Amino acid sequence: MSRSHGLAYEETFACVQCGYCLPKCPTYETTGVETQSPRGRINLVKLLAEEKISVEAAASSIELCLGCRACETACPTNVQYGTILQSAKELIAKTKPASKMETVLLEKGLPNKKWQKIAGRGLQFAQKTGMVSLARKSGIMKAFPESIQAMESITPMIKMPTKKEREYRVLPPIGKKTYTVGFFVGCIMDVMFSKINNDSMKLLQLAGCEVTLIEEQTCCGALLHHSGKKDETIALAKKNIAAFERYDFDFIVNSIGGCGAMLVEYPELFEADSEWHSRAEKFAARCKDISVLLAESSLPFTQEIRKVAAYQPSCHLQHVQKVVNEPQQLIKKIPGIDYRMFEKQDMCCGSAGIYNVVHYHEAMEVLDQKMHHLEKVEPDIVVTSNPGCHLQMKLGVEREGKAEKIKVVHLVELLAEACEIDKI
Repeated sequence: MSRSHGLAYEETFACVQCGYCLPKCPTYETTGVETQSPRGRINLVKLLAEEKISVEAAASSIELCLGCRACETACPTNVQYGTILQSAKELIAKTKPASKMETVLLEKGLPNKKWQKIAGRGLQFAQKTGMVSLARKSGIMKAFPESIQAMESITPMIKMPTKKEREYRVLPPIGKKTYTVGFFVGCIMDVMFSKINNDSMKLLQLAGCEVTLIEEQTCCGALLHHSGKKDETIALAKKNIAAFERYDFDFIVNSIGGCGAMLVEYPELFEADSEWHSRAEKFAARCKDISVLLAESSLPFTQEIRKVAAYQPSCHLQHVQKVVNEPQQLIKKIPGIDYRMFEKQDMCCGSAGIYNVVHYHEAMEVLDQKMHHLEKVEPDIVVTSNPGCHLQMKLGVEREGKAEKIKVVHLVELLAEACEIDKI
């Protein structure tokens, strides 16, 4: 890979400016501006590498990219947009100091299990004691940015996993053994949606998997990576690779579209001929989204769910992991479900890690477009496959005043209900 100023310069020449990416790009759809399209950003990176424009001139367009990678799926010439975008983000990160929020949240908070527990239990306590509700009623929340207020309004009730639930353990298969898997819990997922992780492991048991939960795992590094923090991402990748390669798992399974995408792209963090690249390739080859394993199994559905369901795909699940059909197949298998596809279903919802916090108004424009198409199929349930998408779609439902009519659920939650997993 030839690079100029650390940029993926040679890769930009694969783009023939055909425009197939334009209708798939959320920011181009909402702005109609060429520099907010994939081919426009690629041209900016090329000009930046040739020193025809400054980093500052390109930064705003690059930073407003959601990184959904839908353009890669649409591209007829196989342009490696993700590689080009990431190289630009890394250069910007080196020349532009990180905000205090980024430093605290991404570099200090997410990779640190102790701080995760403190933050999670603190929020859980605040919710249980009514402190959060009091902050809303008293108007204290109005002192925070609009994006923080919006995210707080749709934050689920926190139920931190108990010590027993998160200790090293092996869960036996229910029925004939199919695979031996290691389960990846993630960080935000395990703080905000720990029950989804618990139900995921139970569903894998129902699918015949022997499930092992290891304590040595850490944050996948996705949010750091999206912010151009390559060295910090590599440090986390090495910890996860070393932790999981100690075990002879058939697969390393997760139920988080964004984290799963980061895990399978670990090899790209290392030089091609290095030892760590080889280790990362072996690790990535074993990483699978939970929907892939469950789709090939025969889950024991015992409960009808007579609801109209729509599916909001995780961008990184479909465009990076290339998992498109399996989640939809699982939804269709559930007794009673009326599954309906909608226009531009594969378009990003605007979550994109913490994009909807740092670029709130742009994210809301993307979300409003999504809700416009979604509401036409009149769903009772919106199914997601990633915690960021889950929260964003909840916000979309709230913004449309449909919270009482439309319920947002993770795919695992829907499958767990249909299998009556709490009775097992």
